[in-house]
Amino acid sequence: MDATRAEVCAAALADFFEGDGEIMASPMGLLPTLGARLAKLTHSPGLLLTDGEAMALDGVPPLGESSGVVEGWIPFRAVLDVVVPHGKRHVIMGATQLDRHGNQNISCIGDFARPERQLLGVRGAPGNTVNNKTSYWVPKHSARVFVEQVDMVSGVGRKRAGQAGAAATRFHNVHRVASNLGVFDFHGPDHALRLVSVHPGVTVDEVRKASGCDLHVEGDVPETRTPSAEELALIREVLDPTSLRDREVPAA
Repeated sequence: MDATRAEVCAAALADFFEGDGEIMASPMGLLPTLGARLAKLTHSPGLLLTDGEAMALDGVPPLGESSGVVEGWIPFRAVLDVVVPHGKRHVIMGATQLDRHGNQNISCIGDFARPERQLLGVRGAPGNTVNNKTSYWVPKHSARVFVEQVDMVSGVGRKRAGQAGAAATRFHNVHRVASNLGVFDFHGPDHALRLVSVHPGVTVDEVRKASGCDLHVEGDVPETRTPSAEELALIREVLDPTSLRDREVPAA
């Protein structure tokens, strides 16, 4: 059976962690969690997984289940004291808006003084982006999400971090973005958004039309890789046997 779009996205998100070594994985959301657990079981066994609250996990449970054995206790205050300031963490966050300069917004839509919509607030986004390797997951690619300039900066892009000085760039690494249409990074001119790959069945023109900002495109854009037979077995039989992934990214 061919891989579904959700499974392609899960493998792409798993690849974001490749080469990270022994650091904490902090995936936020269902598909990022699936990707982190897939990475742990394949190319990145050194990743430290947590339950998203206060427990370090021993083992890699299916989505929606907790590990049978807890490896350690790591409440969020310990994460802030021990992990965040030293760059030993890879975060995958969502984004209500994400601009071509790598700035993320989860705070408000419209003018900050009188917003049209109040959202989460900046939460941990500034600290995550300044201190830790950070990637983004967008389950529904649209011009409302991919914008020329965010209404409010929550997560900080490279150019803005550089303007703040050396303290903001020491660990700054806005790594990659995955959406239901493709994979992106910020290696375009002046750290601009660049299209790295399109998912099977998606064209570059479709991605451009679905975006509200310019995308840097270099030559022939390859397809995002499809999961291997081993990865598909892990996704379908071990990590997500109830197919929760398909609710977030329906079949194309």
